[in-house]
Amino acid sequence: MLFNSIEFLIFLPAVFLLYWFVFNRSLKWQNFFVVFVSYIFYGWWDWNFLLLIALTSFCSWLSGVWMGDRDGCPSSIRGLRGHRLFVMVANIVLNFAILGYFKYYNFFVESFVHAFHSIGMTVHPQALKIILPVGISFYTFQALSYSIDVYRGHIKPTRDPVIFFAYVSYFPQLVAGPIERATNLLPQFQSPRSFSYPEAVDGCRQMLWGFFKKMVVADNCAVAADKLLNGSGNLSGIALWVGMFCFSIQIYGDFSGYSDIAIGCSKLFGVKIMRNFAYPYFSRDIAEFWRKWHISLTTWFRDYLYIPLGGSYCSVPKQVRNIFVIFLVSGFWHGANWTFIAWGLLHACYFLPLLMLNRNRKYTGVVAENQNLPTWTEFVQMSVTFGLVLLAWTFFRAPDMAHAFSWLASMATFKGGLAPLFDGTLRLTGLRLILFWVAGMVACEWVNRRGLHGLANMPQQKVLRWSIYLLLFFIVLIFKASRQAFIYFQF
Repeated sequence: MLFNSIEFLIFLPAVFLLYWFVFNRSLKWQNFFVVFVSYIFYGWWDWNFLLLIALTSFCSWLSGVWMGDRDGCPSSIRGLRGHRLFVMVANIVLNFAILGYFKYYNFFVESFVHAFHSIGMTVHPQALKIILPVGISFYTFQALSYSIDVYRGHIKPTRDPVIFFAYVSYFPQLVAGPIERATNLLPQFQSPRSFSYPEAVDGCRQMLWGFFKKMVVADNCAVAADKLLNGSGNLSGIALWVGMFCFSIQIYGDFSGYSDIAIGCSKLFGVKIMRNFAYPYFSRDIAEFWRKWHISLTTWFRDYLYIPLGGSYCSVPKQVRNIFVIFLVSGFWHGANWTFIAWGLLHACYFLPLLMLNRNRKYTGVVAENQNLPTWTEFVQMSVTFGLVLLAWTFFRAPDMAHAFSWLASMATFKGGLAPLFDGTLRLTGLRLILFWVAGMVACEWVNRRGLHGLANMPQQKVLRWSIYLLLFFIVLIFKASRQAFIYFQF
């Protein structure tokens, strides 16, 4: 079920009323209701994949029980030395096997064929028509973090399967994150929740802002980006620059918009989930960008991969290795295509000089903290960082490596000059109106950059405040682009 659908507008208030006025008398039944409606929410897309998320949830829950209760383990496992490690590794292997089959099987088959073809051999392995389950990368990582945290002793395993199934399948963040941690979300399902009017109001504000970023900014930018970049082998450099600018705004507005809707929606149910974006395009270097972009994923890789490899507290060669490992894995997480791996590799190259010069933690606060506008130096830093990110998005958006290098060559040489600005190519995109919405989004988020979302700090005057709400509401109704699925559903 899409957030930007009529079905969700009916689903949400119905769930809210039942959650607080029918099932609030019993924590057990309230958690069961969360699981029930979350499975309806997920199954609305394809009921066939409910068994898959149930299997992931059950295996991860059972692994926690077995790690926490040696006597409850099967004798074949209990007799092994280090049975806790065995159980954790077995669960990780199982979940990655499921994820790998659905997401990477055909990628490895095609790479296998190309590798043998390059040495003059022809093979014909069987490729499969595999449908990628929505959200599988997100809920798999969420389930795995639980097993790892139980093994490390960071959290006690829960013996209640309903609580654990609610943790994995919680519908606001089920299909595109944030990727929650058991240490934060699980205890909230283990204790009674209370309704907070101020939190609910702020949640509605955050949802409204998320809908604006998704349906007005991102979806309109998507229309422009698709017109400019789909089949753009002969487009000029300037058209490609504009197309990639639109895509850069699209992917931010789309994904951070989803996160705002998810976080705001969760506040309605008395559950706090982690922040996923902190205005990353206001970053002054790449290190700051990665502390603010897709925070739940970057911190997941930091805690479960980067730090166990030694992090930054090891020899320089190992630090370099760790940086490349973390970014390459991040690229591979995003999709089964060499373009995503190249995207991760390029960001590793961006990040490496900052690490070597010990400048990767230079910017940890809010830009222009005590000022209304950035300094000239900060403006240049943000512009350069955005430009580097935009160039990297070229690999992310391109269908294959050949297109990516072709686009970059045209962008570097400004092939075609300024002709597209005058021959109507760019006017087809409705660029002026798009830039107006982008400017509005940037202005609101700049003003509220110290807050958690673009409407965090509203005027105290009730009339003015509600005028802003109504204006945004009607802008979403009138200027929304054609309904599109959230871009991160495919990852």
